[in-house]
Amino acid sequence: MNEVAGGYITFLESIKERIRAARIHAALSVNRELVLLYWQIGKEILQRQESEGWGAKVIEQISRDLSSEFPEMKGFSSRNLKYMRKFAEAWSNEQLVQQLAAQIPWFHNCVILDQISDPDEQEWYIRETIANGWSRSILVHQIESDLYNRRGKTVSNLRERLPAPQGELAQQIIKDPYNFDFLSLGKEHTKHDLHQGLLFHLRDFLIDLGMGFAFVGSEYHLEVGGEDFYTDLLFYHLKLHCYVVIELKVVDFTPEFAGKLNFYLSAVDDLMRDAKVDQPSIGILLCKTRNHVIAEYALRDMKKPIGISTYTLKKALPTRMKGKLPTVEELEEELVKMGDAKSRNVGGKNE
Repeated sequence: MNEVAGGYITFLESIKERIRAARIHAALSVNRELVLLYWQIGKEILQRQESEGWGAKVIEQISRDLSSEFPEMKGFSSRNLKYMRKFAEAWSNEQLVQQLAAQIPWFHNCVILDQISDPDEQEWYIRETIANGWSRSILVHQIESDLYNRRGKTVSNLRERLPAPQGELAQQIIKDPYNFDFLSLGKEHTKHDLHQGLLFHLRDFLIDLGMGFAFVGSEYHLEVGGEDFYTDLLFYHLKLHCYVVIELKVVDFTPEFAGKLNFYLSAVDDLMRDAKVDQPSIGILLCKTRNHVIAEYALRDMKKPIGISTYTLKKALPTRMKGKLPTVEELEEELVKMGDAKSRNVGGKNE
């Protein structure tokens, strides 16, 4: 009986997994067909406008007629029809639509159409959305943080110190600058402030690091020669199959920083890396600023693979706005006045 029960549980779990997979496949198929339908409608509108001289107002007429015929479908507003036209204009190749744009939700495509005009950049964000499973909010964040232009820009020796294609992939994964807009740090922040802020907002930090980073620890302990050392942040990258040591600096880069990180990487490789499954560890130096030439010289003969990047914080309030917004004291005073006025009004009504 126990064997039957155990076999049944295994069988049931297997069936459940198949049903879940089938539901996901069905949802993806529905989305794909919907995006293709919208592309075809947009293409027809474009062609008719060109061949028969239809004006822009025809879209509103099409919206009324389609909404009347298909009241249960919510996608035929004039706004959405304009997106369809723009979509077909941006993507003239139906095969490419099927392979790329139809693999992500329609409103993801609308976000990309709204914010990006360059075709290569549009295609890159679609491919990244497919690969990483970005939600619409994360896609918006990545576009607004200019991820396309930040990728692969770090000063590094990764291509020289890692075998192909590991080196090229690592170079593309490390960004410059990293966008820490989610931190509320003053201009004179300390390394401790930065370190604690990143830990407190670890989810946001992981989003900006990119897909594949798994957090291992903060101030990770390494014992070398009977002495204690601590790396600022330690991650493991699931795609690169290696440890990633991140060192934080709130000042301009100096060559000594690379030497210390090189030491940490040697220690991690000796103490933690399993040579059978793990690739050589990679280091990322995050500095407030960096002289490109000095950074290149510092890494030229460095043995360990290291990238030197910078980070940005949320920009301070523009000077022209300072003094025009109320202070905390002024706001508190106004709230007291509002409270007093409310009390008088309530008292008058009671009387």
